[in-house]
Amino acid sequence: MESVTVPEAQTHTPRFDQLFREGLDALLLWRRDVRRFATAPLEPGIVERLVERACLAPSVGYSQPWRFVLVESPQVRSQVRANFLACNREALAEYAGERARRYAELKLAGLDDAPVHLAVFADTGTEAGHGLGQRTMPAMLHYSVVTAVHTLWLVARAWGIGVGWVSILDPIGVRDSLDVPPSWDLVAYLCIGYPEAESPTPELARAGWQGADPDARLVHRR
Repeated sequence: MESVTVPEAQTHTPRFDQLFREGLDALLLWRRDVRRFATAPLEPGIVERLVERACLAPSVGYSQPWRFVLVESPQVRSQVRANFLACNREALAEYAGERARRYAELKLAGLDDAPVHLAVFADTGTEAGHGLGQRTMPAMLHYSVVTAVHTLWLVARAWGIGVGWVSILDPIGVRDSLDVPPSWDLVAYLCIGYPEAESPTPELARAGWQGADPDARLVHRR
């Protein structure tokens, strides 16, 4: 398993101007969960560079609990795909009527076309960070990994690369297929590649599955 080097910190405090902020807004708007990928390969070394940037994410107690596994074996990919299909059938059975029809029409994974599969785990057995911040909120270890995933996602989009997060999986089955330590909990199975098409509107919104929830934007005050 290759190691990565985190870029050295700048020695001066940067100043982010209005143009940068507008670019950041555009990046956030156009960061989408990609399910349809072009099959063109990524340039060599790009995954390692994405991981380097992901390692700049914050983590509880500076524990850095993320563990990255590049899934290259066709046999292992086939196992993950079978895992997805089984879980997807079970999920479809939970819906009925129009909602079931809509679910069946959705393309929920890029497992077949994406040139890169990257599994991201939380190492629950890590001694780094010495448990700081985890006694009262132990889930912070996993949340730290989520911040790394989101950081990777944004950086990939800035480079014109798409990322899809496959959540319809049995995480223990994936862990077994990838033969990683039992203390590693699967947080994300990512499909990475160039998107077939791009849009600032989430695909599930375009498909009529779910629109924007106004309650999610409310700021409650107490």
